[in-house]
Amino acid sequence: MPSAHFDWDETKDAANQAKHHVSFSDAQAAFVDPHRVIARDLGHSESEERFYCFGKVHGGVLTVRFTYRDELIRIIGAGYWRKGKAIYDKENRLHG
Repeated sequence: MPSAHFDWDETKDAANQAKHHVSFSDAQAAFVDPHRVIARDLGHSESEERFYCFGKVHGGVLTVRFTYRDELIRIIGAGYWRKGKAIYDKENRLHG
């Protein structure tokens, strides 16, 4: 697992697992991918700055929405979405 420290809301984690079949514990693995892509989440950065991490996990590209709080990476949501895969593939073609 990554050396960074992670945090999340247990209720949101359970809801995310029910809706997207991804636990926040498993979502941490996206940050370990050496080809991960980090992008600002401009659509949800209202009271705090939020980001996306796109990284390969279990053979697919996982999108993880997160923020930084008190030197922790706080996971807000995660799922396997086509748009995240497209961004990951595009960035790795450009820089790979």
